[in-house]
Amino acid sequence: MGTTTEGPKAGGKSKAPLRFSTINGILGVAGILTVALGYFLLSSGSVTAAPLLLVLGYVILLPLAIIL
Repeated sequence: MGTTTEGPKAGGKSKAPLRFSTINGILGVAGILTVALGYFLLSSGSVTAAPLLLVLGYVILLPLAIIL
């Protein structure tokens, strides 16, 4: 009926596996704690610190935990 390809190895190159180190874990935990604290402060009525913590967690710490 047709030919089949062998998937990712058909091009000759395969992707390297993700390797997370200790710094990735520290940044990930710091990002999650920052986001949790931001939501806690948001529920208690903070209109300045909560959005700053949420942006810090979502935009800076969690992406750094994945990229580095």
